[in-house]
Amino acid sequence: MADAVTGAAPGTAPRTPPGTAPDTDPGAVIDLNADLGEGFGRWRLTDDEALLSVVTSANVACGFHAGDPSTMWRVCELAAERGVRIGAQVSYRDLAGFGRRSMDVPPEELAAEVAYQIGALEVFARAAGTTVAYVKPHGALYNRAVHDAEQAVAVVAGVRLAGELPVLGLPGSQLLLAAAREGLPTVHEAFADRAYTSGGTLVPRREPGAVLESEDEVVARSVGIARDGRVTAITGERVPVAARSLCVHGDTPGAARLAARVRESLEASGLRIAAFA
Repeated sequence: MADAVTGAAPGTAPRTPPGTAPDTDPGAVIDLNADLGEGFGRWRLTDDEALLSVVTSANVACGFHAGDPSTMWRVCELAAERGVRIGAQVSYRDLAGFGRRSMDVPPEELAAEVAYQIGALEVFARAAGTTVAYVKPHGALYNRAVHDAEQAVAVVAGVRLAGELPVLGLPGSQLLLAAAREGLPTVHEAFADRAYTSGGTLVPRREPGAVLESEDEVVARSVGIARDGRVTAITGERVPVAARSLCVHGDTPGAARLAARVRESLEASGLRIAAFA
């Protein structure tokens, strides 16, 4: 299980706290995660099979923003076969908006819905011979829990109902602060294909330039984050983003090819790719 403060995996050196550069020794380790199972019925958005041959952690949609029972089961089986760790990607109940619309959900209700989603995925993970290894909010819930302490506490309460699972999130977020207070392991995450503000948060998707479209830029940024712990914000400043896990969005066009390029470049730069959980 990952360390509650640093997000380090067992047997690896602790990662540095937010605001500082990570270690850059030849044995440095980073996890590569992607959002998977983002389909419903006959509709499939993510190339799960291809991505599972590249990533070390799979954030599996649990049915509230995408995903259905058959999809969840299939992805869990594929992940287990390939030794990829399974994470519950919990969301607001928003299939129509793909979980990217902020909602004012009462804390008790949100906690119950988070626990419900984790529990649903756990059934299929266990059927595949493994278990849910961590939790990561999706979309609007992820971004809301960066600043909204009440919603962050509710998410953590839901995770607590499911056990002592690590929480994957943005360094310095209210989500990780709440998880740490509850004694849950916290893991710092950065995004290879998203623009950052000067404050180290993600540029909202509704704004121009929020999603990086150049594969070369995403690859270069990935190596910079992993080796230097910094990224160039959309306003030009160099921002610290020390992270143990790097996300490549599964719904990005050509995501599997891009993730493969990112992994190759990270390994070529001397990093070891390994799951945090």
